[in-house]
Amino acid sequence: MSVVASVFVGLAALLHVYIFWMESIAWTRPEVWKRFSVADQATADVTRPMAYNQGFYNLFLALGAGLGLVLWWTGHETAGRTLVLFATGSMVAAATVLLASGRHYLRAALTQGTLPLLGFVLFLLAG
Repeated sequence: MSVVASVFVGLAALLHVYIFWMESIAWTRPEVWKRFSVADQATADVTRPMAYNQGFYNLFLALGAGLGLVLWWTGHETAGRTLVLFATGSMVAAATVLLASGRHYLRAALTQGTLPLLGFVLFLLAG
């Protein structure tokens, strides 16, 4: 069970690193801002500082989940489990807030929240 849980947590972390890349590094590329339903290049340029900041939140959550996995698999089970549950729980909470922002965010919220939710539940059951 720990291996399967770790796979989902690792995938959630990788997804959030990708979201960081889109928001903090590639935000002003049309293929990225269109994915976030931004109207045009001018709006992407104006919202770039907000996206930059938001991307780092995703990166920090990914790093927390990754560090939690490292701690878990190196024998620091309590610290690892705590960090994994906090990071994945925060990812799920962020996806819930996104969904609460409007029903048109359902797909994005499911994309952002499904892997961490599965990782969270499986990690609870793993130990």
